[in-house]
Amino acid sequence: MDLIPTPSQTVGPYFHLGLTGGRSVARVAGEATKGERIALTFRVLDGDGAPINDAMIEIWQANAAGKYRHPDDPQTAPIEDDFWGFGRLATAEDGRCQFETIKPGRVPDSRGVLQAPHINVTVFARGLLRHLCTRVYFADDPANRQDPVLALVSEERRATLLLHPDPGRAGHWLFDVHLQGERETVFFDV
Repeated sequence: MDLIPTPSQTVGPYFHLGLTGGRSVARVAGEATKGERIALTFRVLDGDGAPINDAMIEIWQANAAGKYRHPDDPQTAPIEDDFWGFGRLATAEDGRCQFETIKPGRVPDSRGVLQAPHINVTVFARGLLRHLCTRVYFADDPANRQDPVLALVSEERRATLLLHPDPGRAGHWLFDVHLQGERETVFFDV
């Protein structure tokens, strides 16, 4: 008996049918949300460095006070009504998508150790049997030196997790997601 793969056996591009378009979320924080306003541009690249035009990026983050919009977050800091903490976008022909948000605050881990400001990222793309999870940190943030998760990544690979400022555009940050190859982004098994 020959088994034929079906759409349910791969992550993409089938997710576009129900998860992007009208269900896209580009604005993670509204105008009234406290914090430093930023724009995050992600670009998804394959192993040859070519853009992937039908990937999907999801982000999840804390607000400026370090609180997630989730009922299980034990932090006592308030959550603004117009802070969603979640975004989802498909990539364009050039492999890019852009979110509007605020820079997140420091969040304690399960032991109470403060983590550096970071954004959780999930990547969905054609050919992946499972989505990929990673984090992005702000380059040159002094808190990166004490982050317990970033410390788990070898020093020579940490650069694959750093957002970089977009030269000439204040408040704009860039991040390339390399799915494989020499500059492959560090992904976490969660």
